Amino acid sequence: MDEAFCYRDGELCCEEIALSALARRLGTPLYVYSANAIRARYRALARAFGPHPPLVCYALKANHNLAVIRTLAALGAGADTVSAGEILRARRAGVPASKIVFAGVAKTDQEIRLALEEGILQLNVESAEELERIAAIASSTGRTAPIALRVNPDVAAATHEKIATGRRHDKFGIDLADAPALYEKAASLPGVEPVGVHLHIGSQILDLAPFERAYARAVELVRGLRARGLPIRRLDLGGGLGVRYGEEGPADVRAFAELVRRATAGLELELVLEPGRFLVAEAGVLVASVIYLKETGSRRFLVLDAGMNALVRPAMYGARHAIAPLRAPRPEDELLEMDVVGPICESSDIFGRDYRLPRLRPGDLLAFRTAGAYGMVMASDYNSRPSPAEVLVDGARWAVIRRRREPEEQMANEEIPAWLEEPGR
Repeated sequence: MDEAFCYRDGELCCEEIALSALARRLGTPLYVYSANAIRARYRALARAFGPHPPLVCYALKANHNLAVIRTLAALGAGADTVSAGEILRARRAGVPASKIVFAGVAKTDQEIRLALEEGILQLNVESAEELERIAAIASSTGRTAPIALRVNPDVAAATHEKIATGRRHDKFGIDLADAPALYEKAASLPGVEPVGVHLHIGSQILDLAPFERAYARAVELVRGLRARGLPIRRLDLGGGLGVRYGEEGPADVRAFAELVRRATAGLELELVLEPGRFLVAEAGVLVASVIYLKETGSRRFLVLDAGMNALVRPAMYGARHAIAPLRAPRPEDELLEMDVVGPICESSDIFGRDYRLPRLRPGDLLAFRTAGAYGMVMASDYNSRPSPAEVLVDGARWAVIRRRREPEEQMANEEIPAWLEEPGR
């Protein structure tokens, strides 16, 4: 187990707190995060770069809980945002506007205005059409928008098809061949100030070779822009560093830092990184309760109270999370092969087949590891099941950072039209 999640006296703990005690008090499903694991991952990334690390802008889409954002902001992290809501969350959590970048292929006029009013670090421009829109809005409000062109380097990362973003046929970014002319156009437009180039080739990348190829193409673009006499002071390298879900090792941050230093040597650029999953995934678990062990003639199913409504990654991406019982298995415990499933009325509501676990009984508890990213942030009210609470643990302290949401609260903002209340309708 990770250092933040380990067995103490036979009980799986988050730092100094037994997960079973939290589950008994707050119910399951339940997300639990380690503050010190988040801090350790941020510091490891920053230290890898030495005395002059890049600006690390945490990608809020991985986990947008205010307490998680504040934990990172207190260390000096900025925020990578993709909506007005995320900009507001970052500001509420204490991230200075000067450390916020705004990405996304479909920024609305309202969102662009908010970014300009807040005075954020940069807007990452995804298209020629978006550049024109930002320029028009900024000019009409008497502001200047600092922008970075997001380029598509046409590099395929070794990751899942649904989280690869840097190939020519993906919807993201501007073709490298079109970037010089568009950057030059940006320099001539009123209302915008081109400050740099941005790229992001995908998520959960463990092999550093795609980063190296993509960064080399971005650096070539930077050199070409400067050769044209165009000012460029910043290179935003995006995120994508992978984590451990099973037996694979995490991305090597020291090797990654050396790669970045080598690629950008001599350019005197401000560097920005946008890690999300890398900072929070391994710092979180999802605790669930066993409903029963269902045995049929051909299969054995471990049925839990958590399903794809609480953790959708297995259903959406075919992801497989390691599972740990909250009570440490004994050496003599027989391990059985079983399919771990949830309660949702969908055949896709399965966490994985052929897990090897001890025989678990109704009420027993287990934890899905590496659930701190794209877990609760993607949860839903599907089947009107209670949504999980979230807890942050910091040494011997813990706090509920999002309370459990019961069906009554889920219905609180719904209305039945008056005509349906009439007799006979």
